Amino acid sequence: MKKIILISLFFLLSSFLYNISNAQEIIGVPRIIDGDTVHINNYKIRLEGIDAPEIKQKCKKPFISFSAFIDFSINKSYSCGSVSKEKLINKINKSTIKCISLSKDRYNRYLATCFKDQTNLNKWLVRNGYAVAYKRYSNKYSNDEIHAKNNSLGVWQGTFIRPEKWRKLN
Repeated sequence: MKKIILISLFFLLSSFLYNISNAQEIIGVPRIIDGDTVHINNYKIRLEGIDAPEIKQKCKKPFISFSAFIDFSINKSYSCGSVSKEKLINKINKSTIKCISLSKDRYNRYLATCFKDQTNLNKWLVRNGYAVAYKRYSNKYSNDEIHAKNNSLGVWQGTFIRPEKWRKLN
C-alpha cells in the first residue's frame, strides 16, 4: 500500500513540475481586444476561466426605477460587451501586465491568468460583474461571480444572456 501511495505521489509531483516548467510568461503592454482577450506583441491571450460579454452583445439594466405603492422600473439596453472592454482598458491604463499561461485553446490563443501588479485581472473582471465565471472549463472564479451577483455589480444589475449562450444564438 505504501508503495502505491509513493508511486501516486511521484506521478502527481511530476505532473505538477511538468506544468510549471511549461508555463509561458508573457509580459508587456496589451492591446485590449475585448473583455477577455488581449494581445501582447504577437501573443494572442484569452483570459482563462472567465467569459466576458461579446462586443456586439446587449444587456439590460434599470434606467428609471421608483417605488411608491408599486415597484416600477424601465429597463434600457446597453452594450455590455463594450463596457467590459472599456473597464479592462481603464483598469490596465496602458500599464505593463504579466500573463501566465499553461496551455493554448483550439484557436491557438494562450490561455492565461493575467496580472496588473498584484491584481489578478481575470478575478477582478468577474468579481466586478464585467465577465462571468466560465464554468464549462473552470470553477476557479465561481465565488467571485456569486459576489458580483449578490451585490448587483456590472451585468448583474440587470438581465443578460451568458456570453457562451449569446454566441450560439448569434
